[in-house]
Amino acid sequence: MFKRFKPIMFFSFILMTMVPVLSFAQDSTYTNPVGNISGIGDPFVLKHDGRYYMYGTSEASRGFKVWQSDDLVSWMEKGLAFDNGYPGNGWGTGDFWAPEVIYYDGLFHMTYSARARDGKLKICLAKSPDPLGPFVNIKTPLLDSALTCIDGNILIDDDGTPYLYYSKDCSGNVINGKHVSQIYVQELKPHSLDPVGEPVLCIQPNQAWEHPQNGWQWNEGPFVLKNKGLYYLMYSANYYASADYAIGYATANNPFGPWKKYEGNPVLEKDLRIGVSGPGHNSVTRSPDNTEQFVVYHTHTYPDAPSGDRQPNIDRMYFIGDSLKIIGPTRSPQPIPSSDNTFLIDAKKK
Repeated sequence: MFKRFKPIMFFSFILMTMVPVLSFAQDSTYTNPVGNISGIGDPFVLKHDGRYYMYGTSEASRGFKVWQSDDLVSWMEKGLAFDNGYPGNGWGTGDFWAPEVIYYDGLFHMTYSARARDGKLKICLAKSPDPLGPFVNIKTPLLDSALTCIDGNILIDDDGTPYLYYSKDCSGNVINGKHVSQIYVQELKPHSLDPVGEPVLCIQPNQAWEHPQNGWQWNEGPFVLKNKGLYYLMYSANYYASADYAIGYATANNPFGPWKKYEGNPVLEKDLRIGVSGPGHNSVTRSPDNTEQFVVYHTHTYPDAPSGDRQPNIDRMYFIGDSLKIIGPTRSPQPIPSSDNTFLIDAKKK
């Protein structure tokens, strides 16, 4: 009896010791798309006090949802951060798109796009003491432009000057008979965030991969960051509901430009072999320990039938000299943010 029991006990012990190992292996990686979330485009991630908050185009008829995470991988929905039906809101009539949030002057400030009563899309500004909201309108619109403006992104420069980067949307921007989306920058007044001076053109579609579709062309979804004194303007081109939606970037020595597009664009594009369609409209954030940078972007939920149904993804981003590189798009298991990622060293040499 004892001789038969001993192997059983030994086998049970092996199984028990394997469980933590298997659990560790599972918890040490993530796979895109993250968070088991669908129906969200234009994802923007704010890192504040050790937590992450993700906003995006989600409830386009009434406002924006917010998700919360401690690790950038597992996300929990926390309701509406901005509700057009909340007291003090109600300016927009629909098409609530592309929210972004910064922490500035002790409050959280949200830029977003919405359709005005004249039928044009405008950029608005809302604020809240809490990143979860509720956000309440303070400037509707932020820019008093006769043209259609979307996709606001605020950069607070090292000297404290705020700049708003945005897209003049092709739905209302016609140049030589063609509908063209161009990215502009508008200086803002510190603290009040009121516009200062006139907007300046940054970039417009002019590279071969930024091909027109039925006479329409796009440069949209700007996200600007600074590395070693150089400004990087990340943007998306092509139609958002096509597989060819992709990310490029331009650089400048000044927040106004002139901007030079990277000759190797796009730096993140479709890979239908692994089911990635239309990666685009990104933001950038850091890992929990701040040692790594991650690009946050959406892809089509159904790559064989691209549409406005999208999902969030994260992939590592780094700089080599003045060049910006993204390890992606990925669909295979990746080390979780801030984990041991030594196997990525060879990828960085490419």
